[in-house]
Amino acid sequence: MSLQTTFAAALEPLLRVIGATAIDAADATDSDVVLEWAGRPAVAIRLDFAETTAAQVRGVEAEFGAPLSDLTREQKQIAVRILDERGAFALRKAIEDVADAMGVSRITIYNYLNAIREAD
Repeated sequence: MSLQTTFAAALEPLLRVIGATAIDAADATDSDVVLEWAGRPAVAIRLDFAETTAAQVRGVEAEFGAPLSDLTREQKQIAVRILDERGAFALRKAIEDVADAMGVSRITIYNYLNAIREAD
């Protein structure tokens, strides 16, 4: 097994959580992140931002043991806090994606975020 294959395999659990894929470093584009090992390019990481939001939502759902849409209002507010702390809302369309997953409007998510940020 080559260094690139071994390194990519070791990264697989992390990549699955963040919604990214490992590609050959030689195939990297400017938007990919090239990781080096032993002083040479080993693997490139390609982020799929839509999948990243979905992966973060799945993670929070796993923590609560239920889909976001099944949570109580208070649990949804906590879930939004968790997602915000993890940087989920820095991604384009994340608010819409989370609102859809929760079965609430974008305005509701904005209201939760405003309340969280005012409380901090």
